[in-house]
Amino acid sequence: MAELGNPKKTTEILQKYGFAFQKKYGQNFLIDGNVLKKIVKEAGIGKDDTVLEIGPGIGTMTQYLCENAGKVVAVEIDKNLIPILKNDTLAEYSNVTIINQDILKIDINKLVNEENGGRPVKVVANLPYYITTPIIMKLFESHAPVDTITIMVQKEVADRMQVGPGTKDYGALSLAVQYYAKPEIVMVVSPECFMPRPKVSSAVIKLTRYENPPVSVSDEGLMFRLIRAAFNQRRKTLVNSINNSPDLNFTKESIVNALEKMGLSGTVRGEALTLSQFGRLSDILGEQ
Repeated sequence: MAELGNPKKTTEILQKYGFAFQKKYGQNFLIDGNVLKKIVKEAGIGKDDTVLEIGPGIGTMTQYLCENAGKVVAVEIDKNLIPILKNDTLAEYSNVTIINQDILKIDINKLVNEENGGRPVKVVANLPYYITTPIIMKLFESHAPVDTITIMVQKEVADRMQVGPGTKDYGALSLAVQYYAKPEIVMVVSPECFMPRPKVSSAVIKLTRYENPPVSVSDEGLMFRLIRAAFNQRRKTLVNSINNSPDLNFTKESIVNALEKMGLSGTVRGEALTLSQFGRLSDILGEQ
């Protein structure tokens, strides 16, 4: 393959097609072959795997994935990149399907059924910073058969996914990720490894999907509404945050009673609660 994982090749392709980076898509292409190899290795990609790649760009990482996986399904939102992928950078690979769509609008379950007979896929992506959380939440909340998600994100977001209670980065994203998967940062990547250079460092984080969540809760939806309410107004007490939420309908008294049942004070804040405590709170309030 004409390896793209370097600045010279990337620049040649961009010039050949007169491609201009689109700010609205948050495009930053990887230009470091060592980083690309490590991502594929950490994702544990083998010939039995079907990989869903979100945002292949000009196909830099896709080439590495095609070399290692049985099949790659690459979903790219920018129609200007499709001719580059189809006619040039991925033209020699017979094991790749290129789809020009917005991943947030795709039915992922249907896609996995059509492309992999409903068997679990591995997700690999270099995600645009501005849309990282919605994409991760969609992958989890769709309950699509996804085995692992290995993604490049802003380092700050990767940190947020794996921290525990009582830290400033702890929030709704930490709890959601930790409910569905085991997060592990596998490498930190400097801005020099991208074109154009982002202003911040990035990190590759691997999320290994739990077969069963570590916390059992009778109403998952209610638990996540409570979590969102708790962190929407994180300066406030949990009682006030839940009471003020338009998505929830609990009296202050019932929230205080539920917290007392758990041995917690009525002045506690959301950031002090663990995932299992949110699960318990949800079950107690749900019974009312």
